[in-house]
Amino acid sequence: MRRLISNKVADAQSPQYLTKAENQFAHLMEMDELDAQVVRNPLLVKEFENTLAVALDSAYGNGSGEDRCHLLVQRILYRINRLNFFWYDELSNYKNERSDYLRGIRNRIESVWAKWEISRLIQEPEESPVSEALRRRAVADLAPAPSVEGIYFRDHMGVAGYRKLLEIASLDGLVEASQLSRTLGGVGNEIHSMMTRLLVEEYGGGRLSRKHSSFFKLMLEELNINSSPEYYFEEVPWEVLATINHSFLVSEQKVFYLRYIGGLLYTETSVPASFDNYRLAAERLGMSEKARGYWNLHIKEDERHGRWMLNDIALPLAEMYPKQASEIVLGYDQQKFMSDRASKAIADRVRHADQAAATMNERSFEAAA
Repeated sequence: MRRLISNKVADAQSPQYLTKAENQFAHLMEMDELDAQVVRNPLLVKEFENTLAVALDSAYGNGSGEDRCHLLVQRILYRINRLNFFWYDELSNYKNERSDYLRGIRNRIESVWAKWEISRLIQEPEESPVSEALRRRAVADLAPAPSVEGIYFRDHMGVAGYRKLLEIASLDGLVEASQLSRTLGGVGNEIHSMMTRLLVEEYGGGRLSRKHSSFFKLMLEELNINSSPEYYFEEVPWEVLATINHSFLVSEQKVFYLRYIGGLLYTETSVPASFDNYRLAAERLGMSEKARGYWNLHIKEDERHGRWMLNDIALPLAEMYPKQASEIVLGYDQQKFMSDRASKAIADRVRHADQAAATMNERSFEAAA
C-alpha cells in the first residue's frame, strides 16, 4: 500500500501530470457556471485537485521542493489573480471572476505558500526604531555593491540574453503598477495623495505615450520581440511569478497594507541600481535609445519615487501605526529576498540563452568552414 501511494505521488509530480493539471485548470476557468458544475459533479475536479495537493506538499510541505511543482502552483495562482485586472479582451473571460471555487483554490494555495515564504526569510533582530531601520535600508539599497547577477547583466550578457531578459520581464512590465491601483480606494489624506501621485506618474499622467508600460512596449518592438501581454508566460520562472503573486497577496488584503508599503519602498529604492546594469548592458550591446528607454526612464524617476515612498509614505505610516510599524520593515525585507531570488532565476535563463546562442554560432562557423 505504501509503495502504491508513493508511485501515485511520483506520477503526480511528473511533468506530464503537472502540465495536464494546468491545462485542466485553464479549462475549468473557461466553463460556464463553474461553481454549479463542480457542485453537481465533484469528479470534474478530482484529478486536478489531487495533482495540486501533491504539488503543494512538494513545494511547501514535506516534499522534495521540485521546481516544476513550484511552477504549477504559481501559474495557477497567477491565472486566478490576473482576473483582478481588465485586459480589454473578451468579456466572457471574466465569467468566473467571482467564482467561489476559484477563490477556494487561491486561498488553499496562499494559506500554505505565504507561511512558507515567511519561513524562508531570515531577519536579524531589529533593536533600532522602525524609522531608523527603514532609512538605513533605503540608503544601502540605493547604491548597493554589485551582485554576481548584476555584474553578469552589466558586463557579460549578450544580445540573446538581453532578449530573454525582456521576454521574462514583459509579463509584469506591460501591466506595470497595476497592483498599486488596488490600494487607492478609500479616504483621502496626505499619504493617500502621495500614493496617487506615484500612480499618476507611473501611468504617464493619463497620456498613453508617457505611461511607463508604453516605454517597455517600445523597447520590445524595437527588438522585434512580441509585445502582446503574457505572450512569454511560458518563459517566466516560478520565482518571478511568486513576486507577482506576492504583490497581489499584500495589495488585495488591507491587513497586509503596511507590508505592501514596505515592499513597494524596496522596489522603488532598488530599481535605479538594478536597472542601471540593464542600461549599461544595452549601451554596450549597441542598442538604440528606444531599446533601452524604459531603463533610462526608471533610473531617472524611481530615485525620486524612492524618496517619496520613504519620507512621505512609509515613515508617516510608521508614526500612524506604531504598534504595527514593524510590518513595513518585514515587507521591505521580504520583497528584497524575493526579488533577489527572482534575479538569480532570471540570470540563469539569460546565461542559458547566451550559451545556446554561442553554441549555435560555433556550429554555424564550423559548417561554413
